[in-house]
Amino acid sequence: MPAEVAEKSPGKPDVEKFALTLAEEALDKKAIEPVLLDATGLTAYADYFLLLSASNERQVSAIADSIERRAKKEGHRPLGTEGNNGSRWVLIDLGEIVVHVFHEDARYHYDLDGLWADARRVDIPGAPPPPAF
Repeated sequence: MPAEVAEKSPGKPDVEKFALTLAEEALDKKAIEPVLLDATGLTAYADYFLLLSASNERQVSAIADSIERRAKKEGHRPLGTEGNNGSRWVLIDLGEIVVHVFHEDARYHYDLDGLWADARRVDIPGAPPPPAF
């Protein structure tokens, strides 16, 4: 059963606000089906997961590059990035936030939305309703 969509995080509002900023950046680059998951207390290595899709590898790279630029502009340097140009999945580790940019097919294959079904879904202003996996 999917977690309910909520608007505010009881835990770390500044981190959630930054994650929402990254989601808006991705939407500006035409990201598909953005989902922000609050995994506070569910894992020790991140509080939020931002899941994004793109329709082709070039768009995956463009969204990932835009996320990294925005993070740096906001004073957050990625701890690491996995995947590169032409990749079907790019992971950007920002410490408390982990961003996954998937090609649509890869997202459905790995089903992180389902893996983190216990995480609270955060409403992303301006985004279409989250997908039902």
